[in-house]
Amino acid sequence: MVYIQKEIRLPKYCRGFHLVTDVILNQFLEIKRIKVGVLHVFIKHTSASLTINENADETVREDFESHINKMVPENMPYYLHNYEGPDDMPAHIKASLLGASVQIPITNGVLNMGIWQGVYLCEHRNNASGRNLVLTVSGISI
Repeated sequence: MVYIQKEIRLPKYCRGFHLVTDVILNQFLEIKRIKVGVLHVFIKHTSASLTINENADETVREDFESHINKMVPENMPYYLHNYEGPDDMPAHIKASLLGASVQIPITNGVLNMGIWQGVYLCEHRNNASGRNLVLTVSGISI
């Protein structure tokens, strides 16, 4: 068994849903050395999240942002945690709903996802800086 772990910093993204599959692959070339295994991607933040979904049509990402903003609106009178602005508590709720990690099978050095799947950074803050991801591979090397 091989275990490889690396922390990467994503560039700053505006609020919304952003494909980061290629960023991960370009910064973690060790994936190519894995015959059978799993990539675990963990985000080290409480106001952004990760998910896997449609990687081709940009409108899917726009619809995600529109829908989650209706599900978890800003400026609710019962929010107590608003130290960093009206997007503060909603960002934490959205991150908890979507999750802090994804796992992807690796087969013969490539991510074994569906043809239309990609990894999203779900940025829930208006003015966030870059985000840190911990990438961990476990598997059998080629």
